[in-house]
Order: sequence, then C-alpha cells, then structure tokens
Amino acid sequence: MCFRPVRKKEPIYVNQTTYRRRRRPARGDAPRAQSPRPAPESRTRRPAPPATPEILAAVAASPFSALGLSTPLARAVLDEGYTTPSPVQTEVIPAAVSGRDVLAGAQTGTGKTAAFVLPILQQLALDDGPRGGIRALIVTPTRELAAQIAERIEAYGRYLELGHTVIYGGVSQQKQEAALRRCPDVLVATPGRLLDLMQQGLVRLDQVRHFVLDEADRMLDMGFVHDVRRISAAVPAVRQTLLFSATVPPAIEKLAGGMLTRPLRVAIQPRLTTAESVEQSVIFVAKADKRRLLESVLRDEAVERAIVFTRTKHGANRLSQQLSKSGIGSEAIHGNKSQNARERALGAFKSGRTRVLVATDVAARGIDVDGISHVINFDLPNVAESYVHRVGRTGRAGAAGRAISFCDREERGLLTDIERLIRCRLRVQGA
Repeated sequence: MCFRPVRKKEPIYVNQTTYRRRRRPARGDAPRAQSPRPAPESRTRRPAPPATPEILAAVAASPFSALGLSTPLARAVLDEGYTTPSPVQTEVIPAAVSGRDVLAGAQTGTGKTAAFVLPILQQLALDDGPRGGIRALIVTPTRELAAQIAERIEAYGRYLELGHTVIYGGVSQQKQEAALRRCPDVLVATPGRLLDLMQQGLVRLDQVRHFVLDEADRMLDMGFVHDVRRISAAVPAVRQTLLFSATVPPAIEKLAGGMLTRPLRVAIQPRLTTAESVEQSVIFVAKADKRRLLESVLRDEAVERAIVFTRTKHGANRLSQQLSKSGIGSEAIHGNKSQNARERALGAFKSGRTRVLVATDVAARGIDVDGISHVINFDLPNVAESYVHRVGRTGRAGAAGRAISFCDREERGLLTDIERLIRCRLRVQGA
C-alpha cells in the first residue's frame, strides 16, 4: 500500500528567500485561470510500435538476450544502438537477473549503469507480488549521476509499465513529494535528500527488494558513509544488493561486508588506470601563464568539446568569466551552483551551444556526455585518483580522446603521484 502522509498546508515558496501564503478567493471572485500543467508520471505508457518479424529476429539474435534479458529490454537496448555487451555487463547481468548480490569494481564509462538497471527492471516487471510502493532503490552521490541514471531507466524501460522518479537536493522538494505520492517502482536518490524526506515521513523503504549503491567510493570520499549505513538499515534485510565502485579499498570492503550476502565479485579493472584510447600529455608552465596557454589550446580547431578542470569552485567561476571575456564561450559547474544553474550549464554543453565546460572534481564522475574530445587539467588534482576520473570523461566507449595537464613548479609532486598511480610517465608536450 502506498504511503500518503497527511500534511499541513505549507507556504508556497516563490524563491529561496521570500514566500507568500496561498490567498483564499473572496466570495464573488471570478475563477482564476489555470495555467496548463504537465501530466503527472503515469504507469501506463503509449502503446509500443508493433514488433515486426525483423525486430523480433534481431532481438532473439542479440547478445543481450543471451545474457537472460527479456524481449522488451533487449529491444530497448537495440533501440539505444548497443550491439555488444561491455565486460561489466557480461559479468553482472546474468548474476543480477538471478537475484544474486554483486560487488563490482568498475570505473565510469564501462557500461555499469546498464549492468544494474537492466536486471532490476526485468525482475520488477516479472514480479507478481504486491505493488504500490518503492521496490527498487538506487543511491548515488551526486545530482548529475542521479539524473543520468533516471534517464537510462526511462530509455531501457520504454516497453515496460514501471514508474520511477529521482530525488536530490538543491531544488524545491514539492515536485518530488508529488512524484513520490504516485508510488514509483524505482527511486533514484542522493543520500542527503533521501534521508531528509525519510525523516519527514515522506519516504518509506519497507518494500524495497533491490538496493543499489553506485559510486560507493565517491560517497565515502564525500563523507556519506554514515548516511549510507542509515539508509541501508531502513531497507529490509531480505533484499538484493548491488554495490558498484570505481575502486575497492579496504573501506569499501568493510562496507560491503555488512551489506552484501555471498556476493559475486567482479573486477573489470582491478587497478585504477586510464583508457588506452586517451592520449595523455603534460605541459610545464608558470602559474601566471596558465590562462594564456589555455586560451591558445582552446582556440585550436581540434578541440571540439572540452572540459577544463580547476581545483576550487571560485577558480572555476573566475576562469569561466575570463574565458568568456576573451571570446571563448564557457560555462562553470560545481557544487555551489544551484541545481537549475547546473542543469542549464550541462544542457548547453550537451547540445553544443557551449563548447567549453569549466568544472571541479565534484563533477568528474557526474558528467556523461558523448563526444568530449579534450580534458584539460588547468590545475592538477590534490588526489591522484581524481586524475583518472577526470580523464575518464573523454575516450569513452573506445573513442579517441586527449588529456592535457598544465603543471607549474608547485605541482611537480602532484604529477609524480599521478604517474606513480597510472604506472606511466606523461608525454611532455613541446619537449
């Protein structure tokens, strides 16, 4: 049974600092014109186009069908242009479809989202048990990742009658409350907003049968370990748990030990490394000359779409403004930006209206955009592992990409740490 709490009327927020209360219409007032509202999410979808014999033959011959996926899911995957499962999909999907727990060490760009979304959708679609509550919970560290996972659920589940919604902080929760009242089958959430809504009595997890932790190491890095444990304790003990992490350090092993039961262990890339398709180089430059060098690099016609990484939020804002003043259009994205601002910046970047995105490490694992030709490390990261996640934004799915790092005198030690981690020396550009 869906949980619909009785709530007192609350003020309607106009913005983050002011509000007004709903005015009751006076007797004799003319009825107010209602602006059209989008229809709420529905469990019923438009009828799918008929499956022709050719489509059914292609689905039957698909290697995704051989992994145990149902016809609607294999067909949706073909619609997305997938032809061959990635290694993580080959390893995880059959085990997850059978209901087994999984601990997977897989970096971004390996196809891991499909590896956990597809099996969960299949099990939910075939489940004959009672409905009316959240049956699958996917927890991820950032708003961008949550939104991207929701997009994939929509794409892969286009031929299924399953509802889903996504909740995260940084925006008003009113629309999220309305979506939760429609009793989605799948909930995608960030830890902070999920716990907030749980404390308000707006989310119940007692019907969850499938629990996913995505980017678990990132959540630990961001200080979410206690939040994750509280969420896990609220989910029924009898469940399927899938945990994905780019790295599997001892802290992740400990977390997994208390949450998973006899899991299948998958290590697609046991040591943190960069994609072979990415050409990596370093340019030694004085700190004061970095901006002039960046402008020169970005004016190269070969730079079709680039992400420039800075170390601080203030630095990202300042650099983006300086690039715009020099005639190079760019947008900044980082944790201090409102969700609407982040979505606008990312939307402009995805659509090609903006060629350059200036970002901090908070977005390193949250940006999933095809066709990024260059990653430029304007500042080297303080943590060597972040270099790998930054570089992972380009050269995805085997495509070619370039990663250029600027290194000043004070960053030589950081460069040494990076080269030790990836076990290779970066080519010195211009040497």
